[in-house]
Amino acid sequence: MNSSPSRPHPEHDAFLKRRVLPTLGLFVLIYGAALALDYHINTAVLTITLMVTLCLLKMPVAIALIGAALLGALHGGLTMNEAIATFNENLLTGAQVGMTYVMVGAFAVAIARSGLLDLLARRIASKLDWQEGATNQGVKWSLFLTLMVASVMSQNVVPVHIAFIPVLIPPLLGVMNRLKIDRRAVACILGCFISASYLLLPTGFGAIYLNEILLTNVNDIGQPLGLSVTAAVVPQAMFLPVMGLLVGAVVCIFVSYRQPREYQSVPATELATDAPRRRPNAGQLLATVLAIGAALVCQLLFDSLLVGALVGFMILGLSGVFRWQEQDDVFTEGMRMMAQIAVIITLASGFSGVLGATDEIGSLVAATAELLDGNMMLGAALMLVVGLFITIGFGDSFASVPILAPIYIPLALALGFSPMATVALLGASAALGDAGSPASTITLGATAGLNADGQHDHIRDSVIPMFLHANLGMLLFAWVAAVML
Repeated sequence: MNSSPSRPHPEHDAFLKRRVLPTLGLFVLIYGAALALDYHINTAVLTITLMVTLCLLKMPVAIALIGAALLGALHGGLTMNEAIATFNENLLTGAQVGMTYVMVGAFAVAIARSGLLDLLARRIASKLDWQEGATNQGVKWSLFLTLMVASVMSQNVVPVHIAFIPVLIPPLLGVMNRLKIDRRAVACILGCFISASYLLLPTGFGAIYLNEILLTNVNDIGQPLGLSVTAAVVPQAMFLPVMGLLVGAVVCIFVSYRQPREYQSVPATELATDAPRRRPNAGQLLATVLAIGAALVCQLLFDSLLVGALVGFMILGLSGVFRWQEQDDVFTEGMRMMAQIAVIITLASGFSGVLGATDEIGSLVAATAELLDGNMMLGAALMLVVGLFITIGFGDSFASVPILAPIYIPLALALGFSPMATVALLGASAALGDAGSPASTITLGATAGLNADGQHDHIRDSVIPMFLHANLGMLLFAWVAAVML
C-alpha cells in the first residue's frame, strides 16, 4: 500500500506565512539597511535580540542559542571556525553545571519515590468540595502557599533548585484544573519566589550568589577604588529589589491571572512520575528527612550540590525508600526529567562565551555611561535595563555578575552611589532577566512541570508572564533602592 508524502498541517503553513517569514524578513531588512548606511550595531544587542526573536517564533531554545551565537560572532568579526571553537571551548562550564542538575534531578525523583509528594497531592485533593458551585478558595490558597514554601526551600533548605517542579507539579495538575487555576499565575509564583530566595537568604544557592559571587566581585574590584563591604551588607542591599519580586507575585495572583482558566482534565496518575505508588511508612519518612538533611550539610561543607545530591540519593537507596535494584531506573528518570534543561544550560555557556569573545558587552555599557553625564537617577535606570537585557541572553544571573562587575562598580562609584546602593545595582542588574529568559532554568523548570499534559506553552505561558511580573517589579524597586540607599 503506497502512502502519500506527509504535508505540513494548515496551521503550520499559516503560522509560517503570517509570523515567521515576515518577522525574519523584517529583521534581515533592518540589518541590511544598517550595513548599507554604515551604522554599527552592537554585537551583544544583535545576538540577544536575534535569540529572543527566534524563541518567540517557536524555534527550539537550543537551536536559537546556537544560531544566534554563530551569527552574532560573524557580525562581531570572528570567522566561522573561530566562532565554533569559542562556542565549544565554553561548553565545559555549562556541562559541569548540567551534570549537577542531572544528579539533583535523580535526587528529586528519589524523594518522590518515598511517596511524600503523592501524599501531599492526595491531601490537597481530599480537601476539595467537588459539589457544583463550590469555590474551594481555601484549597486554592493552601496550594499557592505550598508552592511558595517549596520554591523558597528549594534554594536553601533542600537545595534541589528547580528539580522539585517536574516532580511536585504534575500530580497536582488535576487539582489545578478542577480549581480552574491559571497556570501562568503558578509559573509566576515559582519564578518570583525561587528568585527571591537565593537573592535574599544567604544559604544554599543564596550563599553562592550573595557571598561567593556578588560579595567577592564587589570587594575584588571595589577595594582598589576604596569600596569594601561585609557579608551582612549584601542581603540588606538586596532587600528592596526582592520586595519588587514579591509585589510582582501579588499582582499576578490578584490582578493579571485571577480569572478562572479552563484546561482539559487529565487523570493525575497519567502525569506523575513512572515510580510505583506506595504509601510511605514511618521509616521511609525518617529516611527521607535524613537524606534531605545530609544533602544540605554536605552542600554546605563541600560547597557542591553534586556531592550533596549524591549523598542524599545513596541514603534513600540504602534505606529502602526504593529498591536497590531500581537505582538505575531512578537515576535514568531523573536524567530524562532534567536532560533538556542540562542541554540548554550547556549551550547557554557557549552562547555567553561567544558574546564575551566579541568584546562588545563592555562597549555597550560604556556607551550607556556616555549618555549619563553624571545623572544618578538616569544612570541607575540605564544600568538596570542593560543588565536586564544581558541576563536575558545568558539566562543565568550567576554568570552575569562577573561580566557586569568590572564596569558597573567603577561607574556606580563615579556617579556617587553609596556602597550599599552599588551592591543593590550590581546584584539586581545581574538578577533581572533570570526569571523570564527563554534559556533560564527557572522558566524551563516551570514549563517542565506545568506542561506535563501538553497544555502550557513555554514562551507564552512561562517566559512572557515571568518577564512581566518578576522583572518589572524588581526593576522599579531596585531603582528606588539605588536612589535611596
